[in-house]
Amino acid sequence: MTMIDVRGLTKRYGLDTVVDDLSFTVEAGQVTGFLGPNGAGKSTTMKVILGLASPTAGSVTIGGRRYRDLPVPLEEVGALLDAGAVHGGRKARDHLLALAAGNGLPRRRVDEVLARTGLESVAHKRAGGFSLGMRQRLGIAAALLGDPRVLIFDEPVNGLDPEGIRWIRDFMRSLAAEGRAVLVSSHLMNEMAQTADHLVVIGRGRLIADTGVAEFLRGRGEGTVLVRTPEPAEFALRLTATGAAVREGPGSALVVSGLASEEIGKLAAYHGTVLSELTPQRPSLEDAFMELTKDSVEYQGVTA
Repeated sequence: MTMIDVRGLTKRYGLDTVVDDLSFTVEAGQVTGFLGPNGAGKSTTMKVILGLASPTAGSVTIGGRRYRDLPVPLEEVGALLDAGAVHGGRKARDHLLALAAGNGLPRRRVDEVLARTGLESVAHKRAGGFSLGMRQRLGIAAALLGDPRVLIFDEPVNGLDPEGIRWIRDFMRSLAAEGRAVLVSSHLMNEMAQTADHLVVIGRGRLIADTGVAEFLRGRGEGTVLVRTPEPAEFALRLTATGAAVREGPGSALVVSGLASEEIGKLAAYHGTVLSELTPQRPSLEDAFMELTKDSVEYQGVTA
């Protein structure tokens, strides 16, 4: 079931087109990763979905209605765009109580979301003393107050330690398993590979890819092969002579692309080259993302 429907969305600020004729959907029961380089238009798109910015053209609906037409928005969509958007002097429970009262939600929901996000023990502590991970949990608790069918999270794992990242990953998966639609943006590609079911990739405000994670990786080629040999320099020359691309890998290993592992093994046998490792490597989401968006990066450094 389509929960978020973005159709021909365009957003301009003066002469700058931040989002350009963008269309995609977010379905119930899955985590949709929203990816793109800095300046791609991800945050702007999320703001338009949530009624925080008006589209220049096109439309965005949540469950078939515009955000401004939702009678009680928190019961339809919950969002975490900025974990710091809470008064530091306010206690966690009081912050949630104020949100619940302002949206006509029952007080019992406050205790329920505190329990679900693991904040019960710090419910009466001030948010200003929270770690980044705890502030993220408080923001997620606020997003869940209305028990919404749609959740939107903008870079929820930025700056978190491995434990915090794993908690949010598992939490996102549990929300999708309940039949909710989860849209999450992130710069951590390998984390998205473990979290997302579907990917929407944009660059310079335009859609680049809208596909499942497995299909996205398959579409980026066969990956590379990790090769270890006591004679890496000599074997690298022989590999490149066949048309393969070779780069240095960890521990003096060779990372070979453009040649299958079976062909590499035959080449080594022909030349009497000893191989201590010959391991096919699937393309990573990070590699696939970098390749796909290389022409959409706003600023690129120059290497000597």
